[in-house]
Amino acid sequence: MSEKLTVYGFEASTFVRTVRMVLAEKGAEYDLVPVDLMAGENTTPEHLARHPFGKIPVVEQGGKRLYETSAITRYLNDALPGKSLVPDNIMNRARMDMAIAIHDSYGYGAMIGLAGQHLFPDFVGGANEEVRLDCLEKTRKVLTEQMKMRGDSPWIAGAELSLADLFLAPACFYVSLTEDAGQAFDVPGFADWWARAQDLDAFKATQFDMG
Repeated sequence: MSEKLTVYGFEASTFVRTVRMVLAEKGAEYDLVPVDLMAGENTTPEHLARHPFGKIPVVEQGGKRLYETSAITRYLNDALPGKSLVPDNIMNRARMDMAIAIHDSYGYGAMIGLAGQHLFPDFVGGANEEVRLDCLEKTRKVLTEQMKMRGDSPWIAGAELSLADLFLAPACFYVSLTEDAGQAFDVPGFADWWARAQDLDAFKATQFDMG
């Protein structure tokens, strides 16, 4: 990959952080162009020309553009040199895909919803105890299933770090800042995985200023 990558996104976004963690694991250089969701910059004509649904991240390279984090991370894994973040073993690869699907379908909304109740209630429509408890229950269920999937392996999809771990860790970071973290994270197997995830150089390198 000769041409430099450009990542459009809000560094506080969990999906942008996932992409940046992949790039960090690969040792790749890139330009991060801010798109501030809080300021509504994702709804400008300029950004809608990049992503017709107004989401982030978007990656551009060599005149080509990709959006949707699953597609972006698969591309980066295949296109960039370095250790693969997709398992060779077909069962572990399926476990990785299942874990990412679980996160996208059930985990992200619950975990960011839970974090939002504590950290940015105005952005999620105001504090609501019923919503908080529902998000807490769903977060625990998602983490329980992910850890069941992991079993005795150090990582979600086997012995090696995979994209599945890089999808989950950024959302867990937000939950970790809340008063519900102790209860949310009190599921078998989570503590070991979370300690390992936080110790990744890519996790540390993509930390951002919460202001």
